[in-house]
Amino acid sequence: MSVRLLSILTLIVLLCSCKATKTIQTAIVKKDSVSAEEVSREKARLDTLAFIKSSYEQVNAQRIQYKTFSAKMDVDYEDGEGKRLNVNAQVRMYKDSVIWASLTAILGIEGLRAYLTRDSVKLLDKQNKVYIARSVAYLREITALPLDLFSLQELLVGNPVFFDSTFTSYSLTPGSISLHGANTFFKLLFTIGESDKLLQSAKLDDLDEIRNRTSFLQYAEYENKVGFPFSLRRNIAVSEKKKLNVELRYKQYSFNETLSFPFTVPKNYRRD
Repeated sequence: MSVRLLSILTLIVLLCSCKATKTIQTAIVKKDSVSAEEVSREKARLDTLAFIKSSYEQVNAQRIQYKTFSAKMDVDYEDGEGKRLNVNAQVRMYKDSVIWASLTAILGIEGLRAYLTRDSVKLLDKQNKVYIARSVAYLREITALPLDLFSLQELLVGNPVFFDSTFTSYSLTPGSISLHGANTFFKLLFTIGESDKLLQSAKLDDLDEIRNRTSFLQYAEYENKVGFPFSLRRNIAVSEKKKLNVELRYKQYSFNETLSFPFTVPKNYRRD
C-alpha cells in the first residue's frame, strides 16, 4: 500500500472518529439538558403541591371546634323576583344533631320556627298557622346548594364548606392566596388571607353546565373574643335560574353552653 493511500485512509478514520465523538458529546449534552428541564419542572410541581398542602392544612387547623353553638343575628334576604326580607334570627345548634332557628320580624313577632335534623326539615309558619315537614333534601331546594345538616352547620358557624384536598393550583395577589381545584359538585376558588390564613371568600361554579350555577360566599369582619377568630358578617349569593342573596350580621354568639330546642306543633296548625 502506498504512503499516499495510507495517509488518506488514516485521515478518513480520524475524521470519522472526530465526527462520531462530536455526535456522542452533543447527544450527551442534549440528554443532560432535557434531564435538567425535567428535574426543574418536577421541582416546581412538588413545590406547588407542598404550598397548596401547607395552606390547606393551615386553614383546616383554624376550623372552629364546638359541641353547641348559639347566635343572634340580623338577616337580609333577597330572591330573584325582588322579594326582600329583613328579620332577626336566633340560631341554636348541637353539632351533627340539630339546628333550631327562630325568625322574628322587626316588631318582635315570630314568623317562622325551624327544626332541622340529619334527615328532616320541620317548619312552623306561625303567621299562616302551617306545619311543614320535609326530608333534608328540602335544604337543596330552598338554597340551590347541595347542603345537608353538617354543611349548613359549618356555614353558620363560619367554617369553610365544600373545602377539600382537591386543589391543584394557586395564585397570589397582595395580601391573599387563591386555591383552585374541583370536587364532585363544583369548580372551586377559595381565597384566604396570606398571613393569617383566614377564609375570605369561596366561589363555587357548578360542574353541570346545564345548571350553570354559581355561588359566592364571603366571610368578613373577624374578631377574636372567644379564643379564635369568628366572622361577624357573611354574604351568600347564588345565581342559577333563580337568584338568592343572603347577608348575615352576627350580634351575639356563644359556644358550648347548655341549650334547649323547643318545637311543638299546635293542634290548630294545618299540615302541609
